[in-house]
Amino acid sequence: MVEIPEHLRKRAEEARAKAEAAKAAAAGGPAEAGSGDGASEAQQQAASKIPPHLLERSKAARAQASGGAPEAEAPAAAAGGGGVAVAAPPTAPEMPATGPGGHTQRLLTVVKSGSIQDVKSKPQDKVHVWPHLLVVEFVAALFITAFTLIFSIFVNAPLLELANYNQTPNPSKAPWYFLGLQELLTMFHPMVAGVTIPGIGLLALMLAPYIDKNPSKRPEDRKFAISLMTIHLMFWAVLVIIGSFFRGPGFNFVFPWEAGLFFEL
Repeated sequence: MVEIPEHLRKRAEEARAKAEAAKAAAAGGPAEAGSGDGASEAQQQAASKIPPHLLERSKAARAQASGGAPEAEAPAAAAGGGGVAVAAPPTAPEMPATGPGGHTQRLLTVVKSGSIQDVKSKPQDKVHVWPHLLVVEFVAALFITAFTLIFSIFVNAPLLELANYNQTPNPSKAPWYFLGLQELLTMFHPMVAGVTIPGIGLLALMLAPYIDKNPSKRPEDRKFAISLMTIHLMFWAVLVIIGSFFRGPGFNFVFPWEAGLFFEL
C-alpha cells in the first residue's frame, strides 16, 4: 500500500466536512438550502479538482431526480374537475455513478514524485585496463629500456674470447637458468629429466587455479596455491645452486670452499 501524502489527506477531509455541512443545511429548510446551495456548490467546486463538465452533468442528474415527482403529479391536478386523472407511471431517474459527496471521480492510488525505477550506482573495485593499467606498464617499460641502454654504453658485456674447438672447457655448464635441467640429467634418464619432470611441474601450475578456486587475496586463505608455488621455486632454486657452485671439473660434486668456484655468468 502506498502512503497518502498529508496534504491530500487534509484536502479530502475538508471536502468531506463541507459536503456534510451542505447536507445538513439542505435538511434544515428549503430556504436555507436555496440560499446556501450556490455557496456550497461553489465551495465544493473550489475544494475539489473535478472538471466543470462533470460537475454540470452531476447537477443536471440531481435536478432531474428531485423534480421528477412534481412533474408526474401536475397532469392529475389539472384534470381534477372533469374526469378521472390517470397518473403517469413514474419513471426511475437515471442515477449517475457517484461516490461519497457526489463526486464522479475516485482516487486509485498516489504515486510519489520521482523516478519509478530506483537506479543506484554500486561502487566497484575494478578499473579498466586502459588507461589505468597499460599506462603504468608502458612507463615502466620505457624506464627499463632507457636504463638498459645507458648501462650498456658504460659497461661492456662479459664476452669471452672466440671459441676454440680444440679445447673444450671443463666443466662445461649451461647458462644458470638451465642448470636445473642439467643437474637433473646427472640423476635421471634424459626423457625423465628433460620431459617428464618439467611437464609434471608445468601441468601442476596450470591446474592450480582450477583446484584452488578461493577468490581471497589474503595469504592465510590461499595455503594450497602458496604451498605449490613455494615447492616449485625451492625445487628449481636448489638444483640451480647445486649446479652452479657444487659442480667442478667433469661436472663432479665438489665443495666450493675446497676446490674453488667453477661458475661464470
